[in-house]
Amino acid sequence: MTEPDLKDLPVSGFDSLLGLRFDEVTRDGVVARFDVTPALHQPYGILHGGVLCSVVESVGSVSGAAWYGGAVVGTSNHTNFLKAVRSGTLTVTSVPIHRGKTQQLWDINVTDEAGVLVAKGQLRLANLDRASGADRIGH
Repeated sequence: MTEPDLKDLPVSGFDSLLGLRFDEVTRDGVVARFDVTPALHQPYGILHGGVLCSVVESVGSVSGAAWYGGAVVGTSNHTNFLKAVRSGTLTVTSVPIHRGKTQQLWDINVTDEAGVLVAKGQLRLANLDRASGADRIGH
């Protein structure tokens, strides 16, 4: 099977609000980045944990859809917050743990500019029926 042509993946909706940019999308993983800005802070001036959960969901979903060649939906998102961040550019990478007929499990790491792990997530996905017409990436 050939690699999907997703280099210029359009970012819209919530991913656009987060400033998520996809640098690399292959069947075996994704590399994305976003900038930590005050708009993404929680009241104590650090990156909101919900943002980290969201980028884990987005990057994992794009990863799964690129591999599956159809639509996927998240069924479980477990994200651990490891280091507080106030500013800078974070890199989000995914690698597959399990890719099956009906479900997938992806490991997603979020690192800072020094390569230090900021958050670690796992996203479980359900593969939707490709014949149903739900065959496009929704990110």
